[in-house]
Amino acid sequence: MALGTFTVAPVRVERVDRAAAGWAMFWAAPLGGVLGALIGAVALAGAALGLSDPLAALLAVGLGALLTRGLHLDGLADLADGFGSNRPAEGALEVMRRSDIGPFGVITLVVVLAAQVLALGQLVGTSPGATLAGAAAAWAVGRLAVTLACTPRVPSARPEGLGALVAGTVGARLAAAGCVVVAVVCAMAWLHSPLSTAGCVAGVVAGLLVAGVLLRRSVRRLGGITGDVLGALVESATAAALVTAAAVTSWG
Repeated sequence: MALGTFTVAPVRVERVDRAAAGWAMFWAAPLGGVLGALIGAVALAGAALGLSDPLAALLAVGLGALLTRGLHLDGLADLADGFGSNRPAEGALEVMRRSDIGPFGVITLVVVLAAQVLALGQLVGTSPGATLAGAAAAWAVGRLAVTLACTPRVPSARPEGLGALVAGTVGARLAAAGCVVVAVVCAMAWLHSPLSTAGCVAGVVAGLLVAGVLLRRSVRRLGGITGDVLGALVESATAAALVTAAAVTSWG
């Protein structure tokens, strides 16, 4: 279920219930770490082949979007349009259900994707170790934001849909385990340098702070989480983590 939800992997889901959903939301963070490491490696490979750092990062981030079917980016755009509509909760949710993307969604996508690409490009220009560690941590914390958003205190905005299926399914132990996974990813950066570790830790903190603010706003504005809200948490936390990691690692 985690592979089918967070990647394009052609898996067959035999069981879809709230117990399975809780485990799937936990596995989001480990899968994110693997995906981030792959994206970082692709960016490094592009730079090694002679591409400019920003171009290599652009292709790598584009690959990441393909590997996730652009699902989280779609959620980010839908949430931006819902917020931008200034309608009450029901009206905002109706806007988010539409298949088209409005001006708020377009602007948000451009800014968030540009931040991811430019920050990853800056990491590529710093060092291979910083790139792999920063990308792995950023994509892992983006998915950890989903794990933490599915803890019991966060309701669903709708009685149906992905949000209703996963809301409240992640218990304290699974949430803590997800945090440990991301901490291990940051600890592995120590193999490269203490500065890379500092960049990862700062990126994780920044990503969770941004995701926390967005989640709180979503609960107040919409009444809880939806699949679109979860997608927006992924992309916003990833962008914040990348930008912060790039800034911190550049200090050396």
